[in-house]
Amino acid sequence: MKIIKSIKNAQQILEKEKFKRKTIGFVPTMGALHIGHLSLIRRARKENDLVVVSIFVNPVQFGSKEDFKKYPRAFKKDVLLCKKTGVDFIFYPNAKDMYPKDYKTYVNVEDLSDCLCGKSRPGHFKGVATIVAKLFNIIRPDTAYFGQKDAQQAVIIKKMAQNLNIPLKIKVMPTVREKDGLAMSSRNIYLNAEERKEAVVLYKALKKAKEIIAHGKKNSQEVIAMMSSLIKQSRAVKIDYVSIVDFENLKPVKIIKNRVLVALAVRFGKTRLIDNVIIESVKLKTQSAKLKLKV
Repeated sequence: MKIIKSIKNAQQILEKEKFKRKTIGFVPTMGALHIGHLSLIRRARKENDLVVVSIFVNPVQFGSKEDFKKYPRAFKKDVLLCKKTGVDFIFYPNAKDMYPKDYKTYVNVEDLSDCLCGKSRPGHFKGVATIVAKLFNIIRPDTAYFGQKDAQQAVIIKKMAQNLNIPLKIKVMPTVREKDGLAMSSRNIYLNAEERKEAVVLYKALKKAKEIIAHGKKNSQEVIAMMSSLIKQSRAVKIDYVSIVDFENLKPVKIIKNRVLVALAVRFGKTRLIDNVIIESVKLKTQSAKLKLKV
């Protein structure tokens, strides 16, 4: 496994590999790797000749009052995990190279970036779309892998790649969960013992939503009210949003039909967690969010 820090070196090395007709699977990350990341890496390893993982805590996607400085960084551990899962290259650039002093260009996917998490995190998805577009141009992967937990991000990146004619496949893999249902996240380490215990309510609310929708409940506001009531039973929680939206355009739906995304964001103390589930088609079949993998 090779660690590449230079943008120019990454482009040169990977261009040579592509000239040999080797396929490249790419997993962009901000480090602090967990089982969810490793599931993406394993899928990339299975489907490609080469696997590239980027590790870069992107300052542009953090607001002024967000946790950029405190965001978990564990590069040595990340390197060991990448070696263990068969990564060929780690791209590990620094912020000064990615965003030099005269940097002026940003990517903004309109409408899709302004709802859900975009409401409370203005500019966040502009930062996400910008860094992912840059990484796609540097790595030039055949396939990029993302997790369903960040559903809005996945929708935005798909639209961005489509609109900018970036020639690659984007695969969104199921959310990986702890045994009690909590979605894997690098931010879970921020939770104290009591908050970690209470955070399971997010999964319980999503499961309850799936259950009542499967039994015929179609009014989205009634489902949202039920979920919100369940979440508020936990102490010291603050709901950012609970929403049911069209999966393609992320617009709110009144009546649940076709393919919808049931999504939520909730704060436990100072830690903001997100989760979601997809409700499929008129038959209201739910996409499974469990993927049992061992590190």
